[in-house]
Amino acid sequence: MASPATDSDEPLTPAGRLFLRPEMNQIIHCVLGVKNPLDIDAVKSQIRDSFLLKHPRFRSLLVVDRRGLERWRRTSVDLDRHLIVVDSPVNSNGGSDDEAAVNEYLAEMSIGSGLGLDKPLWEIHLLMAHKCVVFRIHHALGDGISLMSMLLSGCRKVGEPDAVPSIGPVSSSSSSNRRKSREGGRRGWREYCYWDAIVGLVGVLWFSLVFVVEFLVKLLWVCDRETAISGGDGVELWPRKLATARFSVDDMKTVKKAINDATINDVLFGVISSGLSRYLDHRTPNALQEGFQITGLAMVNLRKQPGLQELSELMRSNSESRWGNKFGFILLPVKYHKTSGTDPLLYVKRAKVMLDRKKQSLEAHFSYKIGYYVMTYLGSKVAGLLNYRIVCNTSFTISNVVGPQEAIAILDNPVTYVRVNSSSLPHALTMHMLSYAGRADMQILVAKDIIPDPEFLAKCFEDALFEMKEAASAIIQT
Repeated sequence: MASPATDSDEPLTPAGRLFLRPEMNQIIHCVLGVKNPLDIDAVKSQIRDSFLLKHPRFRSLLVVDRRGLERWRRTSVDLDRHLIVVDSPVNSNGGSDDEAAVNEYLAEMSIGSGLGLDKPLWEIHLLMAHKCVVFRIHHALGDGISLMSMLLSGCRKVGEPDAVPSIGPVSSSSSSNRRKSREGGRRGWREYCYWDAIVGLVGVLWFSLVFVVEFLVKLLWVCDRETAISGGDGVELWPRKLATARFSVDDMKTVKKAINDATINDVLFGVISSGLSRYLDHRTPNALQEGFQITGLAMVNLRKQPGLQELSELMRSNSESRWGNKFGFILLPVKYHKTSGTDPLLYVKRAKVMLDRKKQSLEAHFSYKIGYYVMTYLGSKVAGLLNYRIVCNTSFTISNVVGPQEAIAILDNPVTYVRVNSSSLPHALTMHMLSYAGRADMQILVAKDIIPDPEFLAKCFEDALFEMKEAASAIIQT
């Protein structure tokens, strides 16, 4: 029902309006497993004292004014309406397995919104039998970086009850940059800077042109050819299954060391490429030609500082790393290759070449800006349809968020794992990876009528990393 606007109402950002469209209605699920049983009263007390209830977005209703524009309107929060306590075990085909039970619970919640407009758009579910806390937060309130930074502000380091988790700065200098600096010193700093700037500018212009054209072509009409993992129009409404692939960050670092200037993202995308090739080999043996390409959508954080942000920095009105949804999309092409007899590290090397070119382009910034201008001048309906179309025209979604590096506790209760996923998209396959204390867990959400065995797909990814680590260890030792 339309409501007259008031002076205190705040308009939604274009990205917030997009995530409320029926085609793109997205809820983020952040899951914390804890070591000891949950204390409901302590949880309520923690929430009341937390930043969550101080943040204006978490104390606002979504209303629509008489012109049809969405606005935030401040309201009081009844915590009992936002805290859902599930006492009994979740029924699961996995029996008493907590992971299978929690994944089943999340899969069931991934279809549809489930967040009513009569209260602020968030909930906290306590799965008492499984010692698990599920934060359900609408994507209109913020992206993964914003929400994870807020969550960590309420946690403390294990064994240090007064120490908040550290968010270490990410060094922008790589070994190649240091090598170039030394070369520049030998031939003259000015000459090096001038030549490097020209080469860099040409690279940015060329790769931006190529990748922006590819993005527009994929957005408007070119669709991936159908495979065993293809989704499409309406698939967001299909029943879901959820499985978890578990990786060691040390294993990923070992692979990274074996390839000059590689990054963890290069390794992750190499694992995705190898794992999908293995899975497609299993589902449709000998059906695909070598080099057959499918396309993924990756979300890229566009804040000036990479990684997690200090909450105080996110909340500054003039911050370049402000709160909200600040990310763009890039296309990630995956080429099918036979895994038998192939050097496992080739997948990472191919991924590095492709991602290095993507980093030189403005593709992610372009996708963010085109979404902003379409929302502003053509409205949320057109923007929602365009976003829905590019999801339908691609084959999977992938995101990677860096979590806390050290073990943390919430309410002095040690956290055993942190995972994240989102509600359904037209993709039959969405993957969200989050690292925590030396582990990286990737949640694999699938349309179970298309991908009936996500546990096997998770194993394909885990086996891919294991083989890469073995190959990398052999190289490092020699």
